[in-house]
Formats: sequence, structure tokens, C-alpha cells
Amino acid sequence: MMRDRTPEPSVGFPSDFEHCREIIRIGSKSFHFASLMLPKEVRQAAFATYAFCRIADDEVDLGEDPITALDAMSTRLDRIYKQKPLDEPVDRAFAHVVKAYDMPQALPEALLEGMKWDTQNRRYETLDDLLDYAARVAGSVGAMMSVLMGNRTPEAVARACDLGLAMQLTNIARDVGEDARAGRIYLPLDWMAEAGVDLDQFLHNPQCTDITRSVVKRLLDAAELYYERGLSGVSLLNKDCQTAIRAAGKIYREIGHELRRMDYDSINNRAVVSKSRKLSLLIQASRETSEQSSKDAAPQATQYLVSAVDSKRSDGGQPIPPTRVNWVIDLFMRLEQQNRAI
Repeated sequence: MMRDRTPEPSVGFPSDFEHCREIIRIGSKSFHFASLMLPKEVRQAAFATYAFCRIADDEVDLGEDPITALDAMSTRLDRIYKQKPLDEPVDRAFAHVVKAYDMPQALPEALLEGMKWDTQNRRYETLDDLLDYAARVAGSVGAMMSVLMGNRTPEAVARACDLGLAMQLTNIARDVGEDARAGRIYLPLDWMAEAGVDLDQFLHNPQCTDITRSVVKRLLDAAELYYERGLSGVSLLNKDCQTAIRAAGKIYREIGHELRRMDYDSINNRAVVSKSRKLSLLIQASRETSEQSSKDAAPQATQYLVSAVDSKRSDGGQPIPPTRVNWVIDLFMRLEQQNRAI
């Protein structure tokens, strides 16, 4: 059974949602522009959700004490879910969205957990370990956007998480040099060891070699699996939003293609997608038709996110009708702005 209408989170809170919109306008001009395509009620909900994620990023990244900042954000989140938010515009707006869309608390909690792992300067021994991290900082956002658009089925949420994983792996491959110069490494350590990379030497003086290129290529190859699965989920959406979602996935995937054209050198260069190429990909996306969604089960890393949403469907929470909200664009722009260095 579906609700009669999509929630209207902006009702009664216009100034709070305007504040959230301003955060997005300043922090992500591209997402702000893309959001104009969305229905007002869903656009407002996406603004509030993104604004909370953005504030959490800023508090942890820019504050003097990341651990204290994380504790404070966790307390704020608890108050939001108790419908007793702090007297702050973003908190009030997100509290309204949480209630209107029955957002599982496990999703924003996962995002905060991923940020905590960053403060601990964690390293990831295997690809599976890295996927656990990607599920928290990117899969969680994909799941939240899937909830906002009304696609709460396990298959839809699994595909949203897959696309989040793909984008985060691309993000890591693109930022190898930047991360290394900040003393951070996200590439799987077992891959680095197999390739013969001296980790301490690499972090002290990151250099692009055939060896480092091979590891970046391996990560991009891994991302391709999740792009295939994630983009197949477009077929689960209303036809009037499929083109935009497919285009957003293609554009982020193109970062990986740019890296390949750069011979996998993400130490001395940063892969970007030109405006003309983005337009070309948008045109391509508008001419393509959706294939059947992948039936693959969610990987272990994201199963708890899928279960968190599905349990809300099973315990009396009613699904919201699908709408045209572009959860992929929201995820795409969050990853684009994310600063993992603490």
C-alpha cells in the first residue's frame, strides 16, 4: 500500500529549508543548478539531507578536534530522530524530512561512522575492507536518496548502494596523489604489497610508476562491476527521471575513463570531465533505454543498509510513491565535494 501523496517537508519550515538551499548554493553550484529540475517538495528534502551531510563533513574536517565534533554530530542526530532538534535551521529541516520520509536512522549513522574511520586514519587491508568504508561514506548517501525518491525495495536500495560504491572507488582512484601527500592511503594494502610498493616510501614521496598505475587500474576495474549493477537500477525508476540519473552515473564514470586516458596517473594529475563532454554524455543518456535491473544480491558491505530500509517497510512504514528526485545527482555532487583529509 502506498501513501496518497509525496510528503511536503517544506510546509511550515520555509526559512529553514531556504537556509539549507543556501548552503548548497554556496557549497555546490553544480548540484544547486541540477536541483532545479526536481519537484519542489523533493528538492527541499534533498537540500535538507545534503545540508546535514555537508555540515557533518565541515564540522569534522575543519574543526580543531574531529572526535569531539563527531560526538556532537551524533548527539545532534539523536535529537533529530527524537524530533527534538537543536535550534538550528539544518537540524529542524532534517528532522522534518526524517519524519516525513520515515528515514531509517541507520543511514545517517553509517555516514558518521565512515567519518569516524577517517579521523582514525584507517587503512584497508583488502578490497572488501575498502568496500566497508565506501558503504558508509557513499552507499549510505545513495540509500538515503533512494528513500527520498520513494524506491524503498531491497532491489532498488541495493542498486543505489552499488552506484555509491562505484563512485567512491572512482573518487579514491582519482585522489591517490592528493591523499598520499596528506599522509593517507585508501588503496587496498594487499594490492600495494602484491605490486611491490614500499608504503612508507610512497607516502613520503608519492611517485607515479608502472606499479602505481597498475594498482589504480585495478581499482577502476573493480569500480566497473558496481557501475554496471548500479546503473542497471535505472530501470526501476519512473521513465521521466531515468535520463538524468543515467547521465549522472555516466558523468562520474567518465572520471575513471579520463584516468585511463591519463595512463592511470592520479598522482601528478587530477581527472576532470569537461562541460562539453558532460553535455555529450547527457545526450547519450537521453537516447538510451533502460536494461533490466541486476538481480545480484547486495554485497556484504551494504547489506545492512538495505536491511535498514527494508525493515522500515516491514514494520508498518508505508513506501512513498516513486517521484522524479535524482538521487544519483545528489550522491554524485556529495562525492564531488567530499574532503576525506582530516
